Amino acid sequence: MPRIKLLEQGLYEFQASFQVMPQNINYSGHVGNDNLISLVGAARACLFHSMGLSELDLGDRQTGVIMTDLVVNYKAEAFLFDELLIDTHVSEIGRSGFRMCHRVRKDTKLISLVEAGFATYNYELKKIAPVPASFLKSLASRQA
Repeated sequence: MPRIKLLEQGLYEFQASFQVMPQNINYSGHVGNDNLISLVGAARACLFHSMGLSELDLGDRQTGVIMTDLVVNYKAEAFLFDELLIDTHVSEIGRSGFRMCHRVRKDTKLISLVEAGFATYNYELKKIAPVPASFLKSLASRQA
């Protein structure tokens, strides 16, 4: 299978900062891949929270998200007590989903690029749902 190569985005609407803690370190002494994904998930939750939303409510009280795919390109290691900046860009918004692109860095050093696809989902009806207008409006105000 050929390697998927992610590219940095021209714009990131949101930034979250996290300090690498002992529980983020693996047996090799750097941030483990599972912990990097957890930190990116925390950045996503922070983005939604800053918009007054959540992963279970994109503003219409019925539509949340489900991750459909994930790609990670590792570029460098991160170590205990490093301050990681996770920049996020929402892209490829369609009828029932979107993508989130994340750039993880320590100062100006690129640690990884992460891209995830999300389907918008009505958890009560247990089916894919349209991207809510409330989410689009909130996102547009951040991208302006």
